[in-house]
Amino acid sequence: MAKKTTKGTGPANARQAKIQAAQKSGGGGANKIVVATVVLVVAIVAVVAGVVWSENQRQSAIGTSTATPAGATMGEGYRSFADVTLKPGAPTVDLYEDFQCPVCGQFEAAVGPTVDELAKEGKIKLVYHVLNFLDDKTGAKNSTPAGNGAFCAAADGKFQAFHDAVYGAQADEGTDVTDTELDAWAQQAGITGDALTTWKSCVADGTYTKYIASVNDAAFKISGFSGTPTVMIDGKMQDLGTVATPQGFTKAVEDATT
Repeated sequence: MAKKTTKGTGPANARQAKIQAAQKSGGGGANKIVVATVVLVVAIVAVVAGVVWSENQRQSAIGTSTATPAGATMGEGYRSFADVTLKPGAPTVDLYEDFQCPVCGQFEAAVGPTVDELAKEGKIKLVYHVLNFLDDKTGAKNSTPAGNGAFCAAADGKFQAFHDAVYGAQADEGTDVTDTELDAWAQQAGITGDALTTWKSCVADGTYTKYIASVNDAAFKISGFSGTPTVMIDGKMQDLGTVATPQGFTKAVEDATT
């Protein structure tokens, strides 16, 4: 299963190649982490050290809407592939990501296709915790609009497609996300017609910004949590150096399967 992320011509490989190509052009160095885990580990240490968030630094504007994506509640993550029947003993995988986080992009390039495949097969319950603390750290309007766009896409069943599109052409850390970029991600996610009109209205209203803020706040109340990406399997925080490859991630899931 894990080998499919490095061989073949399936959808997962196409997605991985797209993400890696986009990050390579932007200097992200994502290709290196597929070849050597140590590069990702070093990058993770560097970025996590720089993204530690404290509550008194939080200044982002929060919308007034209390809307939450289907199946989610304030402060809780959002399950992707929720229509998939879980196999007996399938563990819950919680992924904590910030769409502005470059190492999250690197992690997605290396392991994202494997995560998707396992979720589609019902071998894991995949729950995303989309954070926005980097908007405060960098001063950019990036994490929140991208996250809001993803949850607006969820209303049309396109959360995962939008999520993958964002990491396929990730905006640089510290830069504002433009309407053109948001629209391009929606187009890549396959949102069209009336659904696109509804999506644009949702994006303009910032419908899910309060939900994102609540998830962000909840994450930093977890003991030992300091930044993104963070991977938890059945509530146990994973060593990123272990799960930063398809093989390592798959083994961690298999070890947790009861």
